[in-house]
Amino acid sequence: MKITLEELRAWVAVVDTGSITAAAEQLDQTSSGISRALSRLESKLQTTLMHRTTRRLALTEEGLIFLDHARQILSSVELAEEQIAQRRDIPSGRLRINANAPFMLHVIVPLVAEFRQRYPLIQLELNTDDIMIDLLEQQTDIAIRVGELRDSTLRARVLGSSATRLVASPAYLQQYGSPESVEALAAHQLLGFSQLDAHNVWPVWQSEGEFLQIKPTLSASSGETLCQLALAGQGIARLSDFVSRKDRERGDLVQVLEQETREWRLPIHAVYYRNQSLTSRITCFLDFLREKIEQDRLL
Repeated sequence: MKITLEELRAWVAVVDTGSITAAAEQLDQTSSGISRALSRLESKLQTTLMHRTTRRLALTEEGLIFLDHARQILSSVELAEEQIAQRRDIPSGRLRINANAPFMLHVIVPLVAEFRQRYPLIQLELNTDDIMIDLLEQQTDIAIRVGELRDSTLRARVLGSSATRLVASPAYLQQYGSPESVEALAAHQLLGFSQLDAHNVWPVWQSEGEFLQIKPTLSASSGETLCQLALAGQGIARLSDFVSRKDRERGDLVQVLEQETREWRLPIHAVYYRNQSLTSRITCFLDFLREKIEQDRLL
């Protein structure tokens, strides 16, 4: 049988107080309970730690040696408990965040400086993937996912939602003209996703009254790549507002088919495993991100 912390605490308390009765009072236990703990400890060690008489306790040589080890063990446990308590009050440690490249670059990265200033003891690790990942395999604490969630093994916190619209560069529109109708898109260069067909549904209606499902002329696995292709004049892309907002404000991208575009917002969630307890560093990041999204209207 292995030695327990309860037995070590009883042993050290008896030595420090000088009696089993005083140790029992200090630990809020019964004298018989302390006595049994000492007996179990000596039985497990197969040695006598102290000689007990009615007047005093005397440590054996083995008892003196074991006492130092017991104090070190209890001190290490107390230190660990104290550090964990401090981490609850002052968030610290490594925080691994995964998001697709556009959300990471356009939303999270601009907030990093302020977050690090507010929580200097948290070490951020930022990773990007444009496809769904296994959180355990990738050792990820939080994953940001854009679109509908289908994985029931995950817990999720809603961060907000982002509108989508069709955009192209002025150079592209000058060369190919701006489409005047949804049907006219068939004659244009359409930029879409190579692996995520759900993202190739555009927020404009076909004649049948359904959202348009496109077949990309030029495809890419990353939304950020599609944004850069649109900026380079390679075609029309469907982009979330958090990706295209600054480029549209600068005039580097222009919305097309504005009147035909329907309100269609993509939900954005922070997800983590259902059985994962939320540490303070996870909670403070989620609270910070939600605060900044609402305050600065980032989506």
